[in-house]
Amino acid sequence: VKALHEAGHEVMNHSATHPHMSRLDSSAIIREVRSCNDKIAAVTGVQPVLFRCPYGEYNDTVIKTVNGMGITPVQWDVDSLDWKGISSAEITDRVLKHVQSGSIVLFHNAADNTPEALPGIIESLLADGYRIVPISKILLPGEYTIDHTGRQCPK
Repeated sequence: VKALHEAGHEVMNHSATHPHMSRLDSSAIIREVRSCNDKIAAVTGVQPVLFRCPYGEYNDTVIKTVNGMGITPVQWDVDSLDWKGISSAEITDRVLKHVQSGSIVLFHNAADNTPEALPGIIESLLADGYRIVPISKILLPGEYTIDHTGRQCPK
């Protein structure tokens, strides 16, 4: 986490214990997010302002609680499925078939074939005119909803 932060990457909160957030009440959500934020801040000196729910599970309580903490919940719209142990070719094919302008793609740093897939994915996206930017640069400001695909929609 420290190395990622020092390299200029955004470090997001992903919870302290990886629970099913949509099953928690507001108090438990706050404890999870604060605990993780405190750990990240102890290492980086910065409190995260972005949060990704474990398993992509969220509901109105999660969104309202996290927003109420001054933190922006983030959801992906393209799942690489790297967590399933699929091959780098399958990861690459899946991402390139589903990505579109404004997409947030989910990858896992501990997935076996992601490191092999990433260079080709990045090269292909750049060749197609995409720019890879920090998540905070593509989030919609102000009021929005998150649709069933994980994309933000202006209210």
